[in-house]
Amino acid sequence: MFFRRKGELRNENNQKLVQQLEEIKRSWLNQKSLLEKSLDPSEYAIIQAKISEIKYFYLFKEAKRRKVTASKRK
Repeated sequence: MFFRRKGELRNENNQKLVQQLEEIKRSWLNQKSLLEKSLDPSEYAIIQAKISEIKYFYLFKEAKRRKVTASKRK
């Protein structure tokens, strides 16, 4: 009884992790693209891009540690 709930929670948290990973990746790539196109990027923009990159790789390592795979959407 209690162990089924534990599995459900794990799956739910893994799905949230994958969603966050995709969201942070999009944000990081958008910021990276803007920095590449910018002639004189501000320090704030550079810092925000670096923060997004660090968040992405942290979540990526966490997903790898949990052995989470992203399900393919149709």
